[in-house]
Amino acid sequence: MVSLEFIITSLIVVLIPGTGVVFTVSAGLIQGRKAGVFAALGCTAGIVPHLIATILGLAALLHTSAIAFQVLKFAGVAYLFYVAYMTWKDKAAFSIDGTAPTRTAANIIIKAFLLNILNPKLTIFFLAFLPQFVEPAAASPLAQLLLLSSVFMAMTFAVFVVYAVLAHAFRKFVIESARVQTWLRRSFAAAFAGLGANLALSDR
Repeated sequence: MVSLEFIITSLIVVLIPGTGVVFTVSAGLIQGRKAGVFAALGCTAGIVPHLIATILGLAALLHTSAIAFQVLKFAGVAYLFYVAYMTWKDKAAFSIDGTAPTRTAANIIIKAFLLNILNPKLTIFFLAFLPQFVEPAAASPLAQLLLLSSVFMAMTFAVFVVYAVLAHAFRKFVIESARVQTWLRRSFAAAFAGLGANLALSDR
C-alpha cells in the first residue's frame, strides 16, 4: 500500500532542484517542449538502476565499499564538468537564426540517463528512503518495494515534465534577448559545475 506520507515526501524530494531538474529545464529552454519531455524521460530512466540496486541489495555493497563508491562518484563528477564545459562553450544553443545544433531524442535521453546513473548518492538515498515506507507485516516486502519504486518514478517523470513545460513557456522570451541567452548559458554551466563540485566533495 502506498501511504499519503510516502506521496508527500516523494513529491518534496522530486521537486527539489538537482541535476535532473537543471538538465530538463535547460533542454526545454533550448530546444522546446518535446526536448524537455525527452530529458524528463531520460532522467527518470536514470534512476531505475539505482532503484534496482536498492531492491537487490547492491546498495549495501556501495555503502560499504569505498572503492566502488569513489569510482562511480568521480565518473559522475567528470561527466557533470564535461556537461558544464559544453554548455558554457555552446554559444549557439539559444540562437534564433536556426544555426543551433538540433539534438535527437535519443541523444537527449542518453545524456539525461547518464547524468543520473553516474550519481552514486541516488543509490544511497534510496537505500535509506524506501525501507521507511515498507510495512513490517507486509506479505511480500519485495512487491511493496517495487510498487513504491514505480510510484516514485511516475512522480519523477510527471514533475519533470511540468518543469519542461514551464521552461518552454518562457522560451520565446529567452530567445528574443541576447543578454538573457548569455546569462542563462552561463548560469546552467555554473549549475552543472556546482553540482559536480558538490558530488566531488561529498564523503559518502
